[in-house]
Amino acid sequence: MSTPHTGRPNDPVRTRTITTDIPARLDRLPWSRWHWTVVIGLGTVWILDGLEVTVVGNIAGRLSEPGSGLDISSGQVTGLAAALYVAGACVGALFWGRLTDRFGRKHLFMITLVVYLAATALTAVSFAPWWFLLFRFLTGFGIGGEYAAINSAIDELIPADYRGRVDLIINGSFWLGAVGGSLLSIVALNTDLIAADLGWRLTFALGAVLALVILLVRRHVPESPRWLLIHGRDAEAEEIVGGIERRIAAERSEPLAEPRGELEIEQRKSITFREIAATVFGQYRKRAVLGFSLFIGQAFLYNAITFGFGAILTTFYKVPSDHTGYYFAVIAVGNFFGPLLLGKLFDTVGRRVMISSTYLLSGLLLFGTAWLFDRGALSATTLTACWCVVLFFASAGASSAYLTVSEIFPMETRAMSIAFFYAIGTAAGGISGPLIFADLTGSGRVGDTALAFSIGAGLMCAAGLVAAFLAVNAERRSLEDIARPLTAVAGKARQAAKATRPDPDTGPGGPPLPPAAGLP
Repeated sequence: MSTPHTGRPNDPVRTRTITTDIPARLDRLPWSRWHWTVVIGLGTVWILDGLEVTVVGNIAGRLSEPGSGLDISSGQVTGLAAALYVAGACVGALFWGRLTDRFGRKHLFMITLVVYLAATALTAVSFAPWWFLLFRFLTGFGIGGEYAAINSAIDELIPADYRGRVDLIINGSFWLGAVGGSLLSIVALNTDLIAADLGWRLTFALGAVLALVILLVRRHVPESPRWLLIHGRDAEAEEIVGGIERRIAAERSEPLAEPRGELEIEQRKSITFREIAATVFGQYRKRAVLGFSLFIGQAFLYNAITFGFGAILTTFYKVPSDHTGYYFAVIAVGNFFGPLLLGKLFDTVGRRVMISSTYLLSGLLLFGTAWLFDRGALSATTLTACWCVVLFFASAGASSAYLTVSEIFPMETRAMSIAFFYAIGTAAGGISGPLIFADLTGSGRVGDTALAFSIGAGLMCAAGLVAAFLAVNAERRSLEDIARPLTAVAGKARQAAKATRPDPDTGPGGPPLPPAAGLP
């Protein structure tokens, strides 16, 4: 329960202090049908993102052909439109991320999905290049906001024992969309089935329809009780959590376990941007280095493999361009099964071991693939098989980057932290990556493409080594234990200690400080 302690009559929200066990009550819940509702309502948007990105890449040739109904070049589709989508995602992540921390998870994950839905639908009726390019930017703008709002909500609603695997699987579901996008593009490109000026429009329209279905399901996902607590709406938080508990208890026909521990919070309407920056890059700067390393590593590995994917197959193995979708579908399956099959180990074996090992393994395997490719020992099929194995581990590692930055910073900074590191990784992958890899994979020289693979592999291994030293053992721990909220009253007593050390995980020359009293 939440009980108030103090507060001024004239300023009840900023100074009111409550003691609550709501975080502990959420964390001790067993898995239930209600949690599946959260997963379906929030997680399926990544399928749309994967479908969007893959379809646009695969239908670029059709869009630029005479009779497509759009006077646009292939370079504008794969170059300018792709860059605008990436730029929109980066801007959207930062813009919506700040609003997510300020106005709540539910408001923003509904608004950003509406933005995505509208922009995708309007892309389908493009009549000129400028219209197509504008709404590719706005589609990315909506998707970028989804990352911050949804990862925040997922981590704050899913019990601690399941948080790692659920977060990984949801982020990995991007690749289900990629499989669907690859196969859908094959149908859309078949002019015997669909007219050249209609197929590509239907693919975008389908994305809008799927988004509408998700929007209807998402209405039933509540606001994060943790966010409500901090922002002076503890009565709403109590009502939501009580309803969830009654629903799960009825489903199991037995009483729920008793929650362990309480937290004292001084409620506030908002946290300033200066406080967020000082927390993430001052008090938690080792964790910031970790987040930066993980996002940059995975961004460059994926660009090393997937940028120019079709060109590699067509240039070196003479694969017809309208068949590359089949190969991409195979590596997309490997990408999805990595988080699906390895996700549980992030909650059992632990974050540090699994994050570092998936990064290092994928990097080393890609080095091996580069060596075999350089020696001419691979065919189109065996190269795709090698990529599939590399990405099985890399996808779990990349998904764990989102999990990491969403759980290792305080509650009040969570969405903005996700947004910041996502924007860095996306910008590196979508801007720096193509600048580096375009000439290498497009030169037609085997050695240049092998070098592109090696660059991605090297950065992935470097990120794995950083994780081996800096990753936080967050498995099965409450979010409030991993990073105490800035509004937690008990944190005041430790403020002096925090001011003398840069990282909250270890004191100078001493052992780790004990976790917050009473929290699991």
